[in-house]
Amino acid sequence: MKPFTNMELSSFCGQAALILKSGISAMEGLTIMLEDASSSDEQEILRALLDNMQETGSFYQALESVNIYPSYMLHMIQIGEETGTLDEVMESLKNHYEREDSINKSIRNSITYPMIMTGMMAIVIVVLLVKVMPIFNQVFIQLGTEMTGFSRVLMNIGTAINHYSIAFILLLVMIVLFIFYGTRTASGRNLLLSLGYKMKFTKNIYEEIAACRFASGMALTLSSGLNPERSMELVNSLNDDPLFQEKIDLCQKKVDEGTDLSQALFTSGMFTGVYARMASIGSKTGSMDQVMEQIASLYQEDIDTRMNNILAVLEPTLVILLSLIVGVILLSVMLPLMGIMSSI
Repeated sequence: MKPFTNMELSSFCGQAALILKSGISAMEGLTIMLEDASSSDEQEILRALLDNMQETGSFYQALESVNIYPSYMLHMIQIGEETGTLDEVMESLKNHYEREDSINKSIRNSITYPMIMTGMMAIVIVVLLVKVMPIFNQVFIQLGTEMTGFSRVLMNIGTAINHYSIAFILLLVMIVLFIFYGTRTASGRNLLLSLGYKMKFTKNIYEEIAACRFASGMALTLSSGLNPERSMELVNSLNDDPLFQEKIDLCQKKVDEGTDLSQALFTSGMFTGVYARMASIGSKTGSMDQVMEQIASLYQEDIDTRMNNILAVLEPTLVILLSLIVGVILLSVMLPLMGIMSSI
């Protein structure tokens, strides 16, 4: 079975939370969800959950048996069942996966648009060099001269692209495969992360995304009544940033040694500035779970703002760049041609 997306997980948790808060048991809730299921895949999954729950009586074991739900979600549901707060846990999981989906959408939007624009730029430039420049060269020949200087260099580049088209197609395929490798595999994402950490603006975004996920996970675990040590262990499974993992390990070590959670967060470098002060206040007032939720929301807003700012700058920049390149190519031909025409 195909694993659920973050939005599908959020929808499932939201439905379960609504049913449980209405006083309906988890087993009856699965029956209701099965009756309302529209797709065959969803029906198959819910039927497997219902069959297993009828045997075991455990919502956690039923979800674990189908092997498509993330381990973090399963751990939290197990805790919710044990503590009698399953409805609250499901509601918190709904919000958590909504935030995860929002983060992923922000990342996809910030990457997809520039890639599309860059691809369009490349196509326009290649067409100009391969198809348009030879036509202008024929005009020059008919006028008894030929291209020189920069325009000649551009035409030679177009000729080379046309002559070695197979090599360029293979290069394009390799680029596409690298993009697929970097976005679809764990090792590829780690490679992109290591490259991104070398640039300041992407480094800040990566750190904020990791911190947002951490804060969201801590809010959920702490609100379920877990102590900081156990919360840190569970939230570890949410992180996929190897560099941020070093900060988590250092923070967890300090917490295990007896250091207050807010102080450990600050000294490990996970939270700084206003976020560190908020964590300190939350620790002193006994509302760390609520503060973590606020921190996660603030990080989410900051991530969205950064992504939107990047897109706002990239859009006109790429359009201007494309216009300049096309303009330079055409002027390199038109100016000499106008000079020849005026002398005739």
